Amino acid sequence: MRIEEFDYRLPASLIAQYPTPRRGDSRLMVLDRSHETIEDRSFCDLPGLLRPEDLIVLNNTRVLPARLIGRKETGGRCEVLLIPSWNGTHGIWDALIKSSGRMRPGLLIQFGETLFGKVEETKEGRTRISFSGEGEMSEILRKIGRVPLPPYIKREDEPLDRDRYQTVYAERDGSIAAPTAGLHFAKDMVRSLRERGVKITAITLHVGLGTFAPVKVTNVEDHRMEAERVDISEEAAGAVAETKTEGRRVVAVGTTTTRALESSCDEQGRVKAMKGSSSLFIHPPYRFRVVDGLITNFHLPKSTLIMLVSAFAGKEFILEAYNEAIRKKYRFYSYGDAMLIL
Repeated sequence: MRIEEFDYRLPASLIAQYPTPRRGDSRLMVLDRSHETIEDRSFCDLPGLLRPEDLIVLNNTRVLPARLIGRKETGGRCEVLLIPSWNGTHGIWDALIKSSGRMRPGLLIQFGETLFGKVEETKEGRTRISFSGEGEMSEILRKIGRVPLPPYIKREDEPLDRDRYQTVYAERDGSIAAPTAGLHFAKDMVRSLRERGVKITAITLHVGLGTFAPVKVTNVEDHRMEAERVDISEEAAGAVAETKTEGRRVVAVGTTTTRALESSCDEQGRVKAMKGSSSLFIHPPYRFRVVDGLITNFHLPKSTLIMLVSAFAGKEFILEAYNEAIRKKYRFYSYGDAMLIL
């Protein structure tokens, strides 16, 4: 398949620059795959759209404030986006750097008052930096790091982003971008789902470059996903296995959850506990083995994410839904509205 098959035109005015005033006040487009119908609802309607005994699977990763503003020893300013190493210590971290000058090995960078970095190497657009300073790296980032908002949000991060660019159920540090489908869930929504009888479990996929790196090849099949860390506990794997055995539905919250679940199963769809990494690239005509329903946002054209939802619901149906969403002025991308595909 060619990359152009996953393209669409989006007015810039529909790219959400801020979240809704209250978490969960989003619109919800509901897609029925079997009948190819589209319905406009509100995200607060979600409990009534699911069945009792459905299993919702969340991604409980936590976004690190991994964007740092530094001053090079040569006097220039640079912006650094760290790619978490998942160990919480200083060590050597991979990073993407915006700087007017060359990042030569040995160059020293100061971040705030207590954190210092030294460039170890630069290769293929990525820089490796060793850090030194007082305290654990994760704690330093919480003090001086900035929320790594995606580039299509045309503003600097603000205090509200510390809360709203994080799910209410985030537990495990490690992501450089939010699993955005989960941003719609307020605590009272989780409570309402449980009261309806919907089961809930959580897995972890730490969002890294694999999720949002652009596809630079003409033929989709030639793209290679960068590996991202996955952790599925015995408890979560058991909940999914029981749901599938009993013929109930597994509803994934987000493309990251979907990739983690589909990475952890065998050909028969049996999910197993997993602690490792996934580089699974889902695109048409992928056959889903675990996921029966998907809650997701509206994704960038030509991205691996729109390819995943196209594999789940059908490319033509998804593009029809996106065009409908544009016509009805849905809000797009990370802080935008949601879609439920069943």
